[in-house]
Amino acid sequence: MGEQPKISEIDLALIGLLQKDARRTNRELAETVGIAQSTCHERVRSLRARGIIRGWHADVDPAALGRPISALVSVRLQPKTTASVRAFQHDLLLVPETLAVWMVSGADDFVVEIAVPDVGRVRDFVLEHVTSRPDVVDARTALVYEQARAPFVAPL
Repeated sequence: MGEQPKISEIDLALIGLLQKDARRTNRELAETVGIAQSTCHERVRSLRARGIIRGWHADVDPAALGRPISALVSVRLQPKTTASVRAFQHDLLLVPETLAVWMVSGADDFVVEIAVPDVGRVRDFVLEHVTSRPDVVDARTALVYEQARAPFVAPL
């Protein structure tokens, strides 16, 4: 594994503030952590350039967009070649129902998170985009009853 980037206490404070509300102005951030606006701007730019802050986005509720059913689809491939793994990831990310594709260790090779309008669409997704693939040897689906997320990520 690579070496962890050095992060100062001020950088950690900025990261925490931005994770809670990425729309804060540079002025608000600088005032809150007690540094000059120009210093704050440079620190945030550096965090982004170093890949610590990966981007800015709106956290959208799929249910509000007509997709209230979430499911996790565990998938096992055979054969597991670099090409088949990359193709599976690529192809599933192109499907509108897909929210995330995780490559995992253990009995399964992937866990695919989807959000759909109804349970019938879960079935359709699995049949059309997963089990129809010749390299998929097993797929299991779990409906998600509820999801809770940590409000921010902090170094351990």
